Amino acid sequence: MIRRTLAVLGLAASLALTATAARADELADIKAKGVIVIGIKADYPPFGFLSPSGDNIGIEPDLGRDLAQRLGVKAQFVVVVGSNRIQFLNQGKIDIIIATMSDTPEREKIIDIVHPDYYASGFNLMLAKTVNVTSWAQLKGQPICGIQSSYYNKEVAEKYGAEIVAFTGTAEALAALRQGRCNGFLYDDTAIEGKISTPEWAGYGMPLASQDDKPWGVGIKQGEPGFDAFLSKTIIDWDKTGLIIALEKKYGAKPSVFAAAAHKQYQ
Repeated sequence: MIRRTLAVLGLAASLALTATAARADELADIKAKGVIVIGIKADYPPFGFLSPSGDNIGIEPDLGRDLAQRLGVKAQFVVVVGSNRIQFLNQGKIDIIIATMSDTPEREKIIDIVHPDYYASGFNLMLAKTVNVTSWAQLKGQPICGIQSSYYNKEVAEKYGAEIVAFTGTAEALAALRQGRCNGFLYDDTAIEGKISTPEWAGYGMPLASQDDKPWGVGIKQGEPGFDAFLSKTIIDWDKTGLIIALEKKYGAKPSVFAAAAHKQYQ
């Protein structure tokens, strides 16, 4: 009976180790299924948005397509927002996040963020040009639209006394801004630049200095060293070849100091 029990326990342990090993080879799984499922934004031009025909376009979808080509698989896109992208990854709904995600210590506790980072942005405020705000200190007590799970919501509330009204997506936040439910929109400066450059938002600007530049990282599930190493080499090659700089030009993005420095570093 003891021998039988030990044998059963040994078999169970072996099966558990085998299952863990299988789960830990995401790169092989992606190649086997012939598709990589990428979480991207669809409300963040020029990094991720929809074409008139409804296709996913922008800097990050193009990076995703390049990644798929390197793997010899098809790219499948799943639209995510800040409040669900990590949840989608850990639930297995997507294989990877390439969705304007800042690389923060809090996020690195629950997913792996591939290094080097591939982009960077700070946060800023989108304001109607009729609003007289010339410093961050003037936000005290003012309702400000934001996006749920943005790392800078807490900082702006505590440091400058703003009343953050958080929404799940940018469409809802921008609608609230239009309706006068808040006095400004707190978001990544790269996204605000894209908005205020369009005729639709010509009456708005970004008069304050951007704050707290943070790098953006590609996110994957924890415990995938092979996948992590492949992605790290890929990002270095994006920098070395100047692919990200070329995509900035393609989509009319303001040239990034971060991208230029990375290109120089790895050239």
